[in-house]
Amino acid sequence: MRDPQSITVNDESRLIPTWSIIAASVAFLLVEYYFWIIAPQNRPHAGPVIGLRIYFNLSWGLLASLYCLMLGYVSKDAPRRGMSIRFWMLICMVMPGGIGAVLYFLLRQPQISRCPACGTHVQSDFHYCPQCNRQLVTSCGNCFLSVLPADQYCTRCGHELAVTSAHLRVVER
Repeated sequence: MRDPQSITVNDESRLIPTWSIIAASVAFLLVEYYFWIIAPQNRPHAGPVIGLRIYFNLSWGLLASLYCLMLGYVSKDAPRRGMSIRFWMLICMVMPGGIGAVLYFLLRQPQISRCPACGTHVQSDFHYCPQCNRQLVTSCGNCFLSVLPADQYCTRCGHELAVTSAHLRVVER
């Protein structure tokens, strides 16, 4: 396991495109403009307490911003998983209240990579390439769980990996 201090910013955060960040900023500003400038002028009675107003205005602005960021993330993440961008963007926009994003995260496929031997597109959870039978990740010879090349024992079954070293090949990365 890595040292907690050496963990850097998650690579997933780089999947949010610039257009989505700009759209999120604009959405936040438009919501705030509406709730602070437009809505109070059309109110026939005194508005709520200032603390409650601030809370609702900021929360609606953040929800609008998160919606734009979520659309940007889906637009970058779907192709990495071999999924249709148009379909999932449509689902995320049409389904109310973030239900489309929840569906996306529940139903998304594993990431796709290439086999280093033949170049075939394979899912990242595959142990062997379906075209050339090349071992893609090291695995336990007993329970076939993926293990790190430096591990001496399997984390699932406790099997000593040195015993089945003939079944383990270190994969070049």
